[in-house]
Amino acid sequence: MNQKISNWLKEYLEKADMDCFIVGISGGVDSALVSTLCAQTGKKTIVVSLPIYQASDQLERTYNHISWLKEKYSNVESFEFDLTDTFKIFKSLFPIENKLALANSRSRLRMVTLYQIAGTYKGLVVGTGNKVEDFGVGFFTKYGDGGVDISPIADLTKTEVRQMAHELGIIEEILAAKSTDGLWEDNRTDEDQIGATYEELEWAMSFKETPEKLVERQKEVYFIFNKFNTQNKHKMISIPTFKK
Repeated sequence: MNQKISNWLKEYLEKADMDCFIVGISGGVDSALVSTLCAQTGKKTIVVSLPIYQASDQLERTYNHISWLKEKYSNVESFEFDLTDTFKIFKSLFPIENKLALANSRSRLRMVTLYQIAGTYKGLVVGTGNKVEDFGVGFFTKYGDGGVDISPIADLTKTEVRQMAHELGIIEEILAAKSTDGLWEDNRTDEDQIGATYEELEWAMSFKETPEKLVERQKEVYFIFNKFNTQNKHKMISIPTFKK
């Protein structure tokens, strides 16, 4: 499967007449896998660290993955743009502080930076969202990490992502790390924010029977999944357009 995805990426890049892939690296398994799949194509792959008040363990995993990737693939280049000061200035413009809005703005600031790099180097911005995030609970920022040109792992569950990352030899500290979007200064995990593990969400996403037969925890997870799926539906469908 990993070779099929890499071949698909390579063919798409060539048909689009573009020169390289641009991947934001977070220190998590999704971006680690995507950057490896891109590098595996043999095409120029630019990996980018974009810290904004980033936790030290996330940064360390990011640096370690980039080092591993560059040692393994000669077609990989890397940049770091510390956006903390830029974000500080942006934040200071608003008299009312909304923490969720600011967290989403971090993601959008990173997206703008990735597209600036893509425009400079004639590249495609590659998405790192998996199936549960992108089409299950909508756990991404609209026009932030959801703003991409191509999504190579959007049909893979988190379990499949971890399995493939393990098969490709991605470093253990990334495989063992708890998933986080890295948008909060308290370093909260995805599970903290959602209230369920990815394994539980994968179950809920595939559940087709009547919820009345479920045990208590299953009912909780089923409710959590459907709540997020409903409230984030606007992220997963086309923009509503008035038809004259």
